[in-house]
Amino acid sequence: MSLPTLPAEAARTLLLDGGGLLEDPGGRCGPARVRKRIQGLGFVQVDSINVLERAHHQTLQSRLDGYRREHLQRLLEKDRALFEHWTHDASIIPLEWFPYWRHRFAAVQRSPRFERWMTRKLGPDADRVIRRVARRIDREGPLMTRDFEDHREGPRTGWWDWKPERAALELLWRIGRISISGRREFHKVYDRTDRVFPGALSGRRPSAAAHRDWACREALKRLGVATPLEIARFFEAIPVAEARAWCQRAARRGACIAVEVAAADGTDPRPAYALPDWERRVRRAPSPPDRMRILSPFDPVLRDRERAKRRFGFEFRIECFVPAAKRRHGYYVTPLLDGDRLVGRLDPRFDRKRGVLSVQRVFWEDGIRETRERGRRLDEALDRFARQIGATSFERPRS
Repeated sequence: MSLPTLPAEAARTLLLDGGGLLEDPGGRCGPARVRKRIQGLGFVQVDSINVLERAHHQTLQSRLDGYRREHLQRLLEKDRALFEHWTHDASIIPLEWFPYWRHRFAAVQRSPRFERWMTRKLGPDADRVIRRVARRIDREGPLMTRDFEDHREGPRTGWWDWKPERAALELLWRIGRISISGRREFHKVYDRTDRVFPGALSGRRPSAAAHRDWACREALKRLGVATPLEIARFFEAIPVAEARAWCQRAARRGACIAVEVAAADGTDPRPAYALPDWERRVRRAPSPPDRMRILSPFDPVLRDRERAKRRFGFEFRIECFVPAAKRRHGYYVTPLLDGDRLVGRLDPRFDRKRGVLSVQRVFWEDGIRETRERGRRLDEALDRFARQIGATSFERPRS
């Protein structure tokens, strides 16, 4: 029996709708709207690179014109409505999902890979270092890595050459004993979890079945249509085999349906699972905002490079981790979303001394050229983004 085919345009609409990119970004914005947007996304990735703006801020700026950094800081440090922990990478997550992270805390403690990492970073006295760090936080309250002296001898070898106390803080955070209570100049401030989020560790941990159902259900809700691998990768909370079994069971009870998804890049359709009301969702989805937007290279809709290629026909690679001589587009390239299409990318920098957002190069996709109208839309996007990040103006090359 052949599976129904979900058109590439419909799959793209579902992804953009779940990713908050069909919502009108205008209007009033405050902490409540920022919180709602993060809940809609599921999480927002945190990244330390600051060529333009931190990834979590830029992700929210592209969806909310009125977003301010202090909105997120209030939600994290005053309201305690969000917490920082790991998904596929460091992320900001709605606090109501904290109980499900208790499975991750336990999994880290059981992981042979993390045990090897701990031994390598902490050395032969790992348990003693961990106890000493934990006791200081118990006794003194919030502490940062710099509050611990580095007693090692000899030269340091680089960014990942952590002192044992920093590794101990990372371990205690990964297993849930401590949490990030705030940041100072992007450096983490740690405190005991029960002091940062009172009651978060009380009560029973969700069962393995409840955790699995949550991870798959919430991922599919945001993706609209996905393969079991894409579902498992969304939170990186369960193995793909568990996601595949969940999809099969959910399809039998009508919670999702098996489909084939057409691709925008011309490759063959692939089997996947869709929400049972996907056609209604596509019909009711808002039209994309009539504007061009500058996305973070860590944006949720681009995180899965293969999916971005199939949904948009857009090949993307973050080249900040690529040797300079091998980069095609630049160190920190930002994609351009025009309506519901990815039409190009920029190689920008924020010259903070001059207060200028400076675009080195503009790369349009094949078949797209800079018309007067497209240039105007790009200028509007750059002007809006420049103001959001604190630049007074922008400059870019002209065709």
